[in-house]
Formats: sequence, structure tokens, C-alpha cells
Amino acid sequence: MIEGLKVVALGGGHGLYASLTALRSVTSELTAVVTVADDGGSSGRLRRELGVLPPGDLRMALAALCGDDDWGRTWSEVVQHRFRSEGDLHGHAVGNLLIVALWERLGDTVAGLDWVGRLLGAHGRVLPMSSVPLDIAAEVELDGEVSTVRGQVACALTPGRVQAISLVPEDPPACPEAVQAVLDADWVVFGPGSWFTSVLPHLKVPQLAEALHSTAARRLVALNLAPQPGETDGFSPQKHLEVLRQHAPSLEIDVVLADTGVAEDGEELAKAAAELGGRLVLAAVADQDGSPRHDAQRLASVLDEIFREKR
Repeated sequence: MIEGLKVVALGGGHGLYASLTALRSVTSELTAVVTVADDGGSSGRLRRELGVLPPGDLRMALAALCGDDDWGRTWSEVVQHRFRSEGDLHGHAVGNLLIVALWERLGDTVAGLDWVGRLLGAHGRVLPMSSVPLDIAAEVELDGEVSTVRGQVACALTPGRVQAISLVPEDPPACPEAVQAVLDADWVVFGPGSWFTSVLPHLKVPQLAEALHSTAARRLVALNLAPQPGETDGFSPQKHLEVLRQHAPSLEIDVVLADTGVAEDGEELAKAAAELGGRLVLAAVADQDGSPRHDAQRLASVLDEIFREKR
């Protein structure tokens, strides 16, 4: 544990869950800044019915920050629990309902998330990247023609190749606390996660993007272990970095972290990292069962060494 080291992790969904699970054992000063563009499942239903931010990715981040004691494990399982029924509650996650209830009770998105965090004993803070619900619009190329697909679910499932993304509305307000967290950070971590729908959207919120460019924090990109089906099919690790550069040409990255089993061409990947201003760190961070998931302990160990400048 590195006391006093302020780390901000950006993303959403399962990728951010993996990052936070590792990071909470590395630092006690951890903040998650989460995408708010989900329009499917329980989150999409609550968003459409109540006009709230989609709570699902925020819930997953809070669950990832729960401790390994009985309290933490129990609450992590409870907030992730989904009802199974023939009625209207089917598919809703307990944590989604809890978060939205606190938002309605308190009238304050950040305060509601902080209350849930205290209840769960979360080892860190969870913030939305924007204070309003967002939609992702993707430019998709299929058979030589480019069209626009709107919605996170549609973008993730599109049969074509995503070229670029934008947000609707185009100039959404950033969460002020998220902006301040980035400005105060020692390290900012991008990824792993769905590249176009979880990682890159942060760079499309103007105030947040400005903070990510101007912060004195060092920036680390944790690359995925496999392409995202329907989103980054056929992408090499260096292609992910090229897309990042296209969306934020002036953003400098200090470290690119990739699993040794994924980086087939280390020289080309190192070159792509250098074009972003950074260096490549190759390490075994994948789960040993062969699945495309990060091993929390391995990832935590490598991140600890990078933050301590030992790697």
C-alpha cells in the first residue's frame, strides 16, 4: 500500500472493475471516474423511466472497491444481485435501485454515491464523468460505407468496425468533483475496458478532457487482453493506442502496460507507446486460467512497482 498516492481510474463496466480491484490494494487514495452512457438492461430501464444517470457502471465500481472482509464481500454480492422473476423487477440489480433511491432522497448524485460507498465500506470514491446521462454516437464502417450508430448497446453490438465516437449532447457538463480529482491526482489510469464505449468517452467531455490534458499527474494506459467483440474486432494492441491518439492528439501518456502474452510485436507496440510520449511495460497480468481477464493480484503488483518507479 502506497499511503497518500492519489490515483484516478477511468472507464466503466468489467474493465474498470478489474482495474479498481487491483488498485484498491495499492493506494488508499483512489477515485473512479465512470462513464454514464449505458442504455441497456436495468440501467437503461431506470434511465428511461426516471431520467437519472445510468447507475450500473457506478454500481460495479462501488462493488469493486468493497473490502475482502465479510462486510465487504457480503455487500459486494448484495449490490450485484439481480432479481429473477416474471414481473417488472426482473433483471434489476439491487445496487442500481439503492443508488437511484438515494439520488431521489438526497437530490444529489455525488452525495448519493458517497452514501452508498460508506455503507459498503468502499476503499475509494466513485464519481460519474458527467452530471447528465449521455449517448454515444459511433461512426461505423461496413462494406466500405460509413454510417452513424447511436447508443452504447448498439455501438457494442454493431457488425461494422467503429472508426470514431462522439457524445450526445456534444458539450456535456463534467462532474466538478471528477475534474478536481483528476487535477489533484498523482496518476491517472485509462483502461482496461471497452475502448470506444468505456475508455475514450472521457476524452469527449470538454472540461474533463481539459483536466486530463493539463493535470500534473502521470498517465498510464492499461491495454486489454483481447479485442472487444463487435467493437474492436481485429484490433492489435498498437491499434488501440493509435485510436487513442486520434481521439486526443495532444494527450501525452507516460506508461503503456500490456500483458506479455498479448504483445506479439513488442517493438511495434513500444513504438506506438513512444508516439504518445510514453514507455512500454510488459508484464504477466492476465488470469492464469487462460481467460481474457486481468488477475487482480498480478495487476496490483505491477502497478505498485510502476508507481514506485521500480519498473
